[in-house]
Amino acid sequence: MSGLPPAIFILGPTASGKTALAMQLADQFPVELISIDSAQVFRDMNIGTAKPDAETLAKYPHHLIDLISPEERYSAAQFCADALRVMAEITARGRVPLLVGGTMLYYKALIEGLADLPKADADIRAQIDAEAAMHGWPHMHAELAKLDPDSAARLKPNDAQRIQRALEVVRLTGRPMADIYAEQTRTPFPYRKLAIALMPTDRAWLHERIALRFDRMLAHGLVEETRALRAKYALRADLPSMRSVGYRQVWEMLEGEIPSQELRDRGIFATRQFAKRQITWLNSLPNLALFDCMNPALAETINSNVNSFLHTVP
Repeated sequence: MSGLPPAIFILGPTASGKTALAMQLADQFPVELISIDSAQVFRDMNIGTAKPDAETLAKYPHHLIDLISPEERYSAAQFCADALRVMAEITARGRVPLLVGGTMLYYKALIEGLADLPKADADIRAQIDAEAAMHGWPHMHAELAKLDPDSAARLKPNDAQRIQRALEVVRLTGRPMADIYAEQTRTPFPYRKLAIALMPTDRAWLHERIALRFDRMLAHGLVEETRALRAKYALRADLPSMRSVGYRQVWEMLEGEIPSQELRDRGIFATRQFAKRQITWLNSLPNLALFDCMNPALAETINSNVNSFLHTVP
C-alpha cells in the first residue's frame, strides 16, 4: 500500500443514508463524489433512482451519473474503466475520490478486478434472445445450469442480462466462467482504500425508511416519469433500466399485469428484497469498516475515521 493514493468508499443498502453522509464528508474534506449505482447511469431516470436533484448536484457534483440512454446497457467492466479513469483525474487534481452507492457488484469488480472474458458477440446474443423469446428465461437458466452450474447457482431464473452473458461466454469458449476466472491474474487495485459500510442494527428501521422513500417517489411522480420514459424511448421490460426496482413494478402496472392499488405494496416489498440482497453482499465482502447507520453520532464517527485515514502516511 506504500505510496498509493487514497480512495474512500461509502457502501450500504438502499435508504441507509449513504448520499447524505457523502455530502457531509464533501463539506469537510477535499473529495469528489463518484456514483456506484447501476441505475443512476441512465438519463431521465431521476425519481425512481433517488438521483440527487439539480440544486444538489450543482453543489455536490457526482461523476458517473446520466451516462447513457435507458435503451442501453452498462456493464461492470464499463464501470471499472470509467471509475478508474475518473479516479485518476481526481487524484491528479490533488483531491480524493469518494465513491458512494449500493451496486456491490461494481464495487467488487473495481476492487478485485475482472477476468478478461470474450467480447460480446451480436450474433450469439441475438440467438440467445430469440430462444428466450420462444421458451422464456427460466428455460435458458435451466440450460445454463447444465453448461455452467456455478454461474446458474448465482443467478435468478429471470436475470436475463446475466444469464445471456454467461450463456454467451460458454457458447463462445466452450468453458464455464469459473474456469476462465481461475486462469487469470488480475491487476491490483491502485489505491489504498477506506471502505465504509453502513449497516442498520434494526431491520425494521430500514424497512420504515424504505416505505417512506417509496411513498415520496410516488408523490413526486414516479408513475408519470415512467410513462414519459416509455413515450420517449424504445423500451422493453427486459432492459436493465426497466428491471430496476420501482420502475419494474410501475411497468407491470402500466401493462395491466398488476392492479394499481397493489403498486405501493409491491414496490416497497421489492425494495426490501433488494436491500436484503445488498446486505448479503456486504456481509460477504472483506475489509469493510462497518458502522451502524442508526447511530446518532454516525457523522462524527465517520469524520474521525476519514480524518485519520487521510492523515496516515502509508
